[in-house]
Amino acid sequence: MTRDELKAEMDAGKVVVVDTMPTAYYEQEHLPDAVNIPGFPYDDAARFTDELAPTVLPDRTAPIVVYCANVPCRNSEIVGSRLVSLGYTNVRKYREGIEDWVAHGLPTQTVTG
Repeated sequence: MTRDELKAEMDAGKVVVVDTMPTAYYEQEHLPDAVNIPGFPYDDAARFTDELAPTVLPDRTAPIVVYCANVPCRNSEIVGSRLVSLGYTNVRKYREGIEDWVAHGLPTQTVTG
């Protein structure tokens, strides 16, 4: 999925965005309204997905887009594959990730508290 496609779907409220960065990175910066399922450390990604997906992604048929830092980052691939194995039917990947999003001046959010 391209940045422009993702932004259009986000603007239209047609997609659930999943940040697969470790929680500390998610709290510092993530795409607007994204939920967090950490995909790193890789050995814990399946457990994190199994534990968090039922709460943050209750609709297994919803359009979901996973992303991580950039193209080489594997977090989104691991979490996305796990979601499919858990029965999620519409999972796509924004492979360029948050670095691309930020580089093009698009808005992000932080977790305040």
